[in-house]
Amino acid sequence: MGYVEGFVLAVPAANKDAYVRHAASFEPLFKEFGVTRMVETWGDDVPDGKLTDFKGAVKAKDDEVVVFSWFEYPDKATRDAANEKIMSDPRMQDAMETMPFDGMRMIYAGFEPILDTRGDGAMGYADGFLVPVKTADKEIYLEFAAKAAEAFRDHGANRVVEAWGDDVPNGKVTDYRGAVKAEDGEAVVYSWVEWPSKEARDIGLKKVMEDPRIAHDHDATPFDGRRMVYGGFRPILDA
Repeated sequence: MGYVEGFVLAVPAANKDAYVRHAASFEPLFKEFGVTRMVETWGDDVPDGKLTDFKGAVKAKDDEVVVFSWFEYPDKATRDAANEKIMSDPRMQDAMETMPFDGMRMIYAGFEPILDTRGDGAMGYADGFLVPVKTADKEIYLEFAAKAAEAFRDHGANRVVEAWGDDVPNGKVTDYRGAVKAEDGEAVVYSWVEWPSKEARDIGLKKVMEDPRIAHDHDATPFDGRRMVYGGFRPILDA
């Protein structure tokens, strides 16, 4: 996989069906622009955190649900060209005027995959993560992530992706750096784990948390785990 555009947004729970229709209506256009896979997942097991969490990342209201979404591109050049078309294509402009969510609070950015354990099987559930990592610790983080990915795959996950922040803009209301309270010298990692089902995820995640390959001490991880954002999501579109 060459490049990822990652999104997190808040959608009123009452607008779920409208959001699915809205996203599906964009799919042919995004594929025309070069997207090879478009995924939308609906918040299902999204815990409140002490320092950071997905709800805080997009300033979600009590009646809103967090959506974790991504586009996969063959390379960054295709993604960059697609974004130019998205901003200028009149079909996009018309559709953006009817978005069933507050676009001002949506966070988005471009990420370069540094690990992808692509396997077989459809995605029935996803865990999503946002992680602040010191730029100087990129290689150390990759080594840690590779061990964690091995544990996830051994306990039932279909795929693990780790993508390093590459084009991460500052937002007026929300952004990725604010989501994880990133400090100077830190990058944001956008990561997800694909599972065959929610049941497989619940069983597998419990085993992962007990696996000795996973560091459970915050001081033993190459990032501040207290600021990591995570949650479980149900796919609502995978095209």
